[in-house]
Amino acid sequence: MSTIFDCRDDSQLLAGMRHARQAIGRGDLIVMPTDTVYGVAADAFSPAAVQRLLDAKGRGRDQPPPVLIGSKETLAALAESVPEPVERLIEAFWPGGLTIVLPAQPSLVWDLGETLGTVAVRMPEGRVALELLAETGPLAVSSANLTGRPAAISALDAEKMLGDSVSVYLADGLSKDGIASTIVDATSLVRRGPDSEAGGVRILRDGAVSREQLQEVLGDLLEPEEQGEHEHAEQAHAEEQQDADS
Repeated sequence: MSTIFDCRDDSQLLAGMRHARQAIGRGDLIVMPTDTVYGVAADAFSPAAVQRLLDAKGRGRDQPPPVLIGSKETLAALAESVPEPVERLIEAFWPGGLTIVLPAQPSLVWDLGETLGTVAVRMPEGRVALELLAETGPLAVSSANLTGRPAAISALDAEKMLGDSVSVYLADGLSKDGIASTIVDATSLVRRGPDSEAGGVRILRDGAVSREQLQEVLGDLLEPEEQGEHEHAEQAHAEEQQDADS
């Protein structure tokens, strides 16, 4: 039987965080608020837990979840390298609604699905999310909805769709704006041949951070928008309402 904790009440917040930590430790799923939409979360380093997340949403391994982290410094442990332009993005937009795709650290022992050697990472805003991540470490998080359904903007919305597949629901009112994170692909800044020019950053999904905001930080490193960009993004990396942020 799932339990919903209203984290706006200090006593429920303490109890909810304790139950959420225990659930993550058991390999169970939780639902947590983020600054974008509500997310369903699992221990990123437990392949069985990640598979439960995919099963709960009705997704295949070809749609791996992004990873939420509780500090900017954690990115260096998850990514093969963090190029200077990515550091600029982090400084400007983290914590916040920007998910960054980079080559994953080869030494990591985890299985998020068919990632093609990449990891999508975000540091969210919000007291509940950041306090939980500080205690659990990186979490695999996707929007708290069934695939093809709108992303949940409340814990009750998530509970209606995910039910008892989730052990603990942490509620914190309605999501701020219900807009999922922007996803950018920065892998070409790292993965390029010795004779090739430096790559750029490509928007895979429009979301909370606008193209104009990214342009201000990246300048010419932001690749121009291509016709059909959004359709390609869905096929390659993310469903439209997926968060990592959440």
